[in-house]
Amino acid sequence: QVQLVESGGGLVQPGGSLRLSCAASESSISIYAMRWYRRAPGKQRDFVAAITSGGRTYYADSVKSRFTISRDNAKNTVYLQMNSLKPEDTAVYYCNAFWNSGLSVYDYWGQGTQVTVSS
Repeated sequence: QVQLVESGGGLVQPGGSLRLSCAASESSISIYAMRWYRRAPGKQRDFVAAITSGGRTYYADSVKSRFTISRDNAKNTVYLQMNSLKPEDTAVYYCNAFWNSGLSVYDYWGQGTQVTVSS
């Protein structure tokens, strides 16, 4: 059972930046695809960004060129650098670790961290 703990959320003004961190409880996380999702008030949870075990990255169109996902396997940590933040980025951000071994699917979630973009 992998445990994920997000941190780095908070209140920021429009145009500002935040860096979210997702710390995993074990080093096996290096083989997992890591993803960030977010849920705005009253809305469904949406995909934000992903990074494969090999380092390939993917982004939702709404955050492309503003957000950057990265991973430090030595620290068992994934990051989401968020720049040029907008009020519509306000949401609870969740970290997800996913691995399909071919025999089993491993899918873990963190508890979420609140990001509020407001003046």
